Amino acid sequence: MSRETLIKRTFKTLSKLPQDKVKEVSDFADYILKTYDEEILQKGIEKLVSNSTTYNFLKDEEDLYSVEDLKETYK
Repeated sequence: MSRETLIKRTFKTLSKLPQDKVKEVSDFADYILKTYDEEILQKGIEKLVSNSTTYNFLKDEEDLYSVEDLKETYK
């Protein structure tokens, strides 16, 4: 079913409902839109972080300590 058909069908259904139920559907639609926006924002942040080169200097950092530097080891 196409998006336009779904919108028209939903509009027809909403026009048959009482005011309080229409408000309920409206609140739910707002909630869905908010969670969708947050999901898009989260994915955008994840993409920025994964493509970031901010901490690349740590990859080239030499190891300052080795196992031989340990005074005591736990097993």
